[in-house]
Amino acid sequence: MGDLLGLVLKRLGLGLVTLLVVSILIFFAVELLPGDTAQQILGQGATEETVRALREQLGLDRPMVVRYLDWLSGAIFFDFGVSAISGDPVTASIGPRFANTLFLACYAAVIAVPIAIFLGVLVALFRNTVFDRVANVLTLTSISSPEFFLGYILILYLAVKTSLFPAISSLSEGMTFGELLHRTFLPALTLVLVVTAHMMRMTRAAIINLLSSPYIEMARLKGMPPFKVIVRHALPNAWAPIINVVALNLAYLITGVVLVEVVFVYPGVGQLLVDAVSKRDFPVVQACCLIFAATFILLNLAADVGTILTNPRLRHPK
Repeated sequence: MGDLLGLVLKRLGLGLVTLLVVSILIFFAVELLPGDTAQQILGQGATEETVRALREQLGLDRPMVVRYLDWLSGAIFFDFGVSAISGDPVTASIGPRFANTLFLACYAAVIAVPIAIFLGVLVALFRNTVFDRVANVLTLTSISSPEFFLGYILILYLAVKTSLFPAISSLSEGMTFGELLHRTFLPALTLVLVVTAHMMRMTRAAIINLLSSPYIEMARLKGMPPFKVIVRHALPNAWAPIINVVALNLAYLITGVVLVEVVFVYPGVGQLLVDAVSKRDFPVVQACCLIFAATFILLNLAADVGTILTNPRLRHPK
C-alpha cells in the first residue's frame, strides 16, 4: 500500500509541475501576441485616454511577470479575473459552459466505451477474417477523418435530408432530459465515431498480444471455447492498456471538443474559447486553456493510477 501511495504521489507531483509549465506557456504565449489588447478591444476609433484607462483596468500597464504571478495565485483559488469584454467574472462565464462540455463528454463516453470494448473483443475473436478486415478499414477511416468533416456529414444525412435530429445543438431552460439527449445526439455521435475506433483498435491489439501466452494455450488445449478464453483469461490481463487508452480518450472527449462544439454551435467551453479568441478576451482564453490542460493532466493521472492498480508488476517494482 505504501508503494502504491508513493507512486500516486509521484505522478501527482509530476502532474503539478507539468501544469505549472503549461500555465507559463499559456500566459506568456497570449501576452506575446502582436497588437495592443486594449486597442483591439476598443477598436481603431478609441481615443488614447480611453485606451490608457482600459489598459490600467486590465492591468496591462504592470510588468508581465507580476501579472503572471497575480493570475496564477488567483487561478489556484479558481479566480481567473474578469472578462475584458463583458466585465463579468471569468469563473461565472466558464462554469455553466464547462458543465455542458462535461455532459457532452459523458454522453459520448457512455456510448463509446462499452461499444469499443465489445467490438475490440469481437474483432480479436474473429481476427484475420473478413469481419476483422472490414472493421479495420472502417476504424481507420473514422480515425483519419477530421471531427468537423464527420460532423458535417452527420448534419447532411441526419439533420438536413431526414430531419431526425437538429443541426444546431441549442439548449434552453426547462427542457426535459429526453429533449437534451435528442438535441445533443449529433455532436455526441461525432465524438463517439472518433474515440470508439481508437479504443476498439487498442483493445483488439491488447487482447491479440496476450493470445500467444502459455496460459492461453493451456486453456485452449483444455477445450475451452474461444470466446471464454478471451473473456475469462485474456481480457482481465489486458485491462491495464485498455484502461490507459480509455482514460486518454476521455481526456480527448473533454479537451478535444472545440471543433465539434463550433460545428454544432454547442454552448460549451470550446465554443466559448473560440468566441473569446475572436474578441481577444484574453482572461477567458487563458482560463479555458488552463482548465483544458488541468483536465487532461488529471485524466492522465487517472490512467496511470488505473494501470498501476491493474498491473501487480507496477505495484511491486523490483
